Amino acid sequence: MIQAAVVFAYLAIALYIGIFAFRSSRGRADAEDYFLAGRSLGPAVFLLSLFGANMTAFSILGASGHAFANGIITFGLMASSSALVIPLSLLVIGTRLWALGRRHGFITPVQMFRDRWECGHIGTVIFAVQAVLLVPYIIIAVMGGGTTLAAVSGGAIPFWLGGAIVSLVVMGYVFFGGMRGTAWVNTLQTVLFLLFGTIAVVVIGAGMGGFSAAMESLASSAATAPLLTRERFAPLYFFSYTFIPLSSIAFPHIGIFCLTAQRLGHFRKTVIIYPIAMLAIWLPSVFLGLAANAAHDVPAIESKLEARAELASGGAALAPVERDRLRVQAGGDDVILRLVDGYAPVWLAAILGACVMAAVMASDSQILALSTMFTEDVFTFYGGTARFGPNVQVQMGRLFVVLLTLVAYAIALRVPQSIFDLASQFAFAGYSALAPLLVAALFWRRSTKWGALAVVIWVAAGIAAVAAIQMHVPAPVGPPTVLWEVGGLAVASRAAAGLLVFNLLPVVPLTVGSVLLMWLVSIATPAPGPRTLARYF
Repeated sequence: MIQAAVVFAYLAIALYIGIFAFRSSRGRADAEDYFLAGRSLGPAVFLLSLFGANMTAFSILGASGHAFANGIITFGLMASSSALVIPLSLLVIGTRLWALGRRHGFITPVQMFRDRWECGHIGTVIFAVQAVLLVPYIIIAVMGGGTTLAAVSGGAIPFWLGGAIVSLVVMGYVFFGGMRGTAWVNTLQTVLFLLFGTIAVVVIGAGMGGFSAAMESLASSAATAPLLTRERFAPLYFFSYTFIPLSSIAFPHIGIFCLTAQRLGHFRKTVIIYPIAMLAIWLPSVFLGLAANAAHDVPAIESKLEARAELASGGAALAPVERDRLRVQAGGDDVILRLVDGYAPVWLAAILGACVMAAVMASDSQILALSTMFTEDVFTFYGGTARFGPNVQVQMGRLFVVLLTLVAYAIALRVPQSIFDLASQFAFAGYSALAPLLVAALFWRRSTKWGALAVVIWVAAGIAAVAAIQMHVPAPVGPPTVLWEVGGLAVASRAAAGLLVFNLLPVVPLTVGSVLLMWLVSIATPAPGPRTLARYF
């Protein structure tokens, strides 16, 4: 229970930081201070908090769990393209967002969309779709919190209670501290999980007797040798993942974080350091997830390997209930925690557990972003602030934090998917498909509100269709199940990880469709007036 005690101590520190931020901001309880920290974040806090906002449970638990099941390919799927696309999007799009926010006082991206396209209720539609798409990302944090506390406590704290504890802590410091508290906690969290990778690789490697022997054992087995290659993944499927990093700059919490920088020059350091920091997180997480396949002396991991083997040998003949039970048992979201527990000394395992918890809790910025959007894009837009005043606006934001956290927690208790698949199928796919919305608003004079509405409806319908199909068509044990075939070509198929369209992830047709719809509908509808365009171009 030493590990659990250290993790609880970390949770207490995070909560205190939020309360301290609340005390330091007394007398400045306006919306811009609570939601944007007064646009005053310095270079170090801006870099670390922005990076931390992107590196959630997906980056440590999700990446290692995916690598445990799929191998070293996980790094190529996500980290390689993300290390290029995300910094580039911050440089090109993030800096323009910052400049427009400073010039016109925008607090959320939807405020910019409304002003840029001279629209009102269409902005509300954009808010609604963005809010729904961001919820899966928040659910990931609840799942990660429950998984982490259950693992470090040896099962004494069940998943549901661990998720509830983490939800309450995150809700607490976001409620009190707003953006300032969130940024300070994210800075601490980022430092911790940047240290985690190096320490974990050294400690676990020594405990396993060196990684060379582990890799040789994987390469010598026909069952595990493919984990060291890309052979299990078709080129089109691999290509699909290059679209995923487009989601980063389209996420509202990243767009809002871009507005918090004190100076434009802060982006320069962020763009330079971001790929290095990403390597420091993703490479250890993926490598440790892969190495876990050789950790037969860790009982919890051996149990996972046995469940995976049973699924592979007789999964199709198993009853659905038994198959689902084996899938849960074979799941790898907690594999990195099992490695730490198996190979690190108790005191060091406790510290590493706190580092993992730091990554898990990085969903605070998503919760705050949705609160910001609700108060600015709905409450204020429809006259709430004008009627009740700015103090009530901030309190409404805090109330929304509570309600959103409760909803995410309730859903997390029922979600059967892994952290990696949940993020890539819904949150990342949806926001990648919404990225053309942001690009068109900032760089294409001819884009219109009707083009934006067409894109939002297309994305919402597409994600809803993916969710409906995955809900009603069970995941296959072996090869994908073809759902629709034309001339021998699989148009739609259900794979274990989710829906495929022409053997591509849904993010590809969704994003391409968004581009086409924005172009076709915009050129067929009236452009904004010249006075509006002069404000942007």
